[in-house]
Amino acid sequence: MGGAVSGTADHKEKNMRKIVRTVSHSKRYTAARATGDRLTLHEPAEAIGLVKKTATAKFPETVEMAVRLGIDPRQSDQNVRGITSLPHGTGKNRRVAVLAKGDALKQAEAAGADEVGSDELVAKIAGGYKDFDVLIATPEMAPTMAKIGKVLGPKTPNKKSGTLTDDVKTAVEEIKKATRIEYRTDKAGIVHMPIGKANFTDEHLMENFLAAVTALVKAKPTTAKGRYITGVTLSSTMGPGFRIDPVVAAKAVGV
Repeated sequence: MGGAVSGTADHKEKNMRKIVRTVSHSKRYTAARATGDRLTLHEPAEAIGLVKKTATAKFPETVEMAVRLGIDPRQSDQNVRGITSLPHGTGKNRRVAVLAKGDALKQAEAAGADEVGSDELVAKIAGGYKDFDVLIATPEMAPTMAKIGKVLGPKTPNKKSGTLTDDVKTAVEEIKKATRIEYRTDKAGIVHMPIGKANFTDEHLMENFLAAVTALVKAKPTTAKGRYITGVTLSSTMGPGFRIDPVVAAKAVGV
């Protein structure tokens, strides 16, 4: 009996070993990670320099900021969401479609929208057209737009993201220039925001970083208690993350 039990235990252990997988990284990532550990808290300028140094992919990597906020994301009145503009943009080229009529349609075309229309564009989208990154609409198009709500999903224009607006000219220009970004907390209370490309200058990335942190500070819910910015990390698309001292980040924008 003892031998049978022991054999069963050995069999289970072997099965468990098959299930467990070791996470491995590429040599490039490992070399980049060696420039700084996960626990060191950096000054913002130092973190930007490390991100640029470790962004060694063959394409311009996006620099992303992840900010953990001292909120309770389960409470609806503590959800942080909004739009802001970065002084030097994100470096991304985005295709913009506009649902409007009359003068607003002409303004959208003049501002550089990639696709414009009214009822015919609604029908086109309903038929499967998805060749756009952002859809902007005027409020008068809301009833018609309801027909394609399920098709659009998260791309559905809304006031909070600034994509449901009468000022289509400004909205198109800001999105095409990639200066406007939308942000919102995820289920863990973290906001992810692109702040540029690794080939931006240190100064431009720093100015974008400060603008993004300032926007989050201004969006602080009145019901949030205690420290608001609890963690900040910068990383590139293919590179490791570098932590920024949250106290220093807050002080940098006057908090």
